[in-house]
Amino acid sequence: MFDAIDTYYRKLVPNISHEALAALHQHLTLKTVSKGQHLIQEGQYCNHVWFINQGFFRFYNTVDGKQIATGFIGSNEYISEYASFLTEQPAHDNIDAIEDGSVWQLHRTHMQELFQQFPVFETFARKLAEHLFILLAHRNYALLAISPEDRYQMLRNNQSALLQKIPQYMLASYLGITPEHLSRIRKKMANEKK
Repeated sequence: MFDAIDTYYRKLVPNISHEALAALHQHLTLKTVSKGQHLIQEGQYCNHVWFINQGFFRFYNTVDGKQIATGFIGSNEYISEYASFLTEQPAHDNIDAIEDGSVWQLHRTHMQELFQQFPVFETFARKLAEHLFILLAHRNYALLAISPEDRYQMLRNNQSALLQKIPQYMLASYLGITPEHLSRIRKKMANEKK
């Protein structure tokens, strides 16, 4: 039942004990999430982190009434509105399900208890934060220094499953372009293959 999450922890902190994992399991709650359902919305306080057991989720902001996708994440990864979670301030991001799924939910209070009982969880949290920082740095670089065509090609090469699951309008907002521009890029690349 906890194989995927245990594997994730062991990847970042190989020395984690069975006792520590058992304590984690006691604090996890399995939550079913329907397509379109939010884990967190802008203005709410984020008190949980979630490990995606199954499904695909989108981070987005609403700007001038338009939803701007800022990230996508799938199974076997952690997700949260980390700024709100860490600062205990209202969330700026929204997180919703792109498809039906389930998440393991861990409350802030329980995480703090695990930190106190098992210091290995602090090491895990630091390594997770480092991983997220690197992802954010790559995303910022891509938006500033790489053309939309090259960003799309990178997605095709590195995250092809992403392209199958995400509606074109969400993908376009993530790339920082209009759906029409994305259609032109796809058409151009399809013609180049011939």
